[in-house]
Amino acid sequence: MSDTRQASTEPEAQLWEQLDGHTAGMLGVSGSGQHMQPMVHMSAPDEKALYFFTSKSSDLVKTLKPGAIAHYTYVAKDHDYYACMKGNLTISNDPEKKDEYWSPIVGAWFEGGKTDPDLALLRLDLEDAAIWASTDSSLKFGWEMAKANLASDTQPDVGVSNHIWFRKRPT
Repeated sequence: MSDTRQASTEPEAQLWEQLDGHTAGMLGVSGSGQHMQPMVHMSAPDEKALYFFTSKSSDLVKTLKPGAIAHYTYVAKDHDYYACMKGNLTISNDPEKKDEYWSPIVGAWFEGGKTDPDLALLRLDLEDAAIWASTDSSLKFGWEMAKANLASDTQPDVGVSNHIWFRKRPT
């Protein structure tokens, strides 16, 4: 289970650790009317950004307009950590980032390699994220469930939620 202490005291560090440990999530453009879709992310913690390779002809790219806001959701494989991230989604034309994140797996989708005319690299500049982390103790989890079942006015205390601001927090 995830570390609830770190979720309270170092939520941003924990988020980047989680994202580096597992690379799949769901990405969608807010207000597009489309469903979110599975995507593989590449983390850039120093930039407070995520990158994604996709096709220029994809519905996701077709919905992008200047100022497009997107959400990316992540669920840890053990279902003990959840994150929903939000930010500005744009097409990146940075050839160094394409080189940095390119892999044989990405190459399998694009016949023309890094110069394929249908290749798009998306950049999600994170504004904020909400995270939820479950207790790292099976004993505590069992105890909290038992307490909640014995006392109708008690909610189980099995995790932590937190909000991370990557950019200037709105007032």
